[in-house]
Amino acid sequence: MNLGPIGYAVGVDLGGTKTAAGLIAADGAVLLRKEAPTPAADGPGAVLATVIGLAAEVIAAAPSALTGDAPLIGVGIGAAGVVDPRTRSVLSATDTLPGWAGTRIGEEAERVLGVPVAVDNDVRAHAIGEARFGAGRGRSSVLLVAAGTGVGGALIVGGAPLVGATSAAGHFGHVPAVEAQGLPCTCGRQGHVETIAAGPAIHAAYLRRGGTAPVPDARAVFALAEAGDPLAISVVEIAGRALGRAIGGLLNALDPDVVVVGGGLSQTSELWWGPLREGVAAEAIDLVRDRPVVPAALGTAAALAGAGALAFDAAVAAAPPSSDPLHFSPTGARA
Repeated sequence: MNLGPIGYAVGVDLGGTKTAAGLIAADGAVLLRKEAPTPAADGPGAVLATVIGLAAEVIAAAPSALTGDAPLIGVGIGAAGVVDPRTRSVLSATDTLPGWAGTRIGEEAERVLGVPVAVDNDVRAHAIGEARFGAGRGRSSVLLVAAGTGVGGALIVGGAPLVGATSAAGHFGHVPAVEAQGLPCTCGRQGHVETIAAGPAIHAAYLRRGGTAPVPDARAVFALAEAGDPLAISVVEIAGRALGRAIGGLLNALDPDVVVVGGGLSQTSELWWGPLREGVAAEAIDLVRDRPVVPAALGTAAALAGAGALAFDAAVAAAPPSSDPLHFSPTGARA
């Protein structure tokens, strides 16, 4: 494959409630974007049709956003679930996407779209986006921790994510937490940090501890905390500190250059961030305790940019050796 001039990719971010697709430049810029609800209740066929349909819409709209003769080099998909990037298939998934396990995303998308398709987990795509183009840019190793509906993340080294022997690397929500002892986890075990630090866990903790104010979700708990509700403040602080302690342990084990914290909870206030930093300081050994822990910079664009980077990387890997001096570096930039 001859890349010729630097081209563009389509990145797709498939989540449990929403799917987005964008036209992605080599520098991570999202040039145009399409999105739709994820039809999870309609089964994996409908979900995959939405992914492919959005990618096709972006490809069709691309000429209006492109300049010159730059080619479309492929599609990258960041998908919910445990994804094997080698087979481009879903190994397992939660009930958020019923029947999703076993879906051969890459094979079907490539057949329909007629362009190369790369696939990985959505959180790893998010981490690639932040590492290459966002808060981790310029660092050789980046630990992304995403806290929202769940807790997950990825370790990026040299621009590439650690996948693991069974593609399960990054399940940071399933490390033990003292604050979560005895609490049942969605994985079937107990005491994992996700059961105390994720958004639904914060909501559940407020109700479990006797909260009486109307609280439909974690966002409402945070609003009460901001308004001075003592119970809500306590719940938010415990969640932040528990996640911080987990991050401190990961710092000790992995020694990254920087920790980037993303997900919906990272957009909350110092009521959460303060305890999180305290938790990191309490667990991190002296050699790493001063390592920066920073908020994600790209928001929802990170996963799209990272998914696009999957496509660029796949194109580089597939290209034969060439005397053409124009290449992509491992970080997706011109080299």
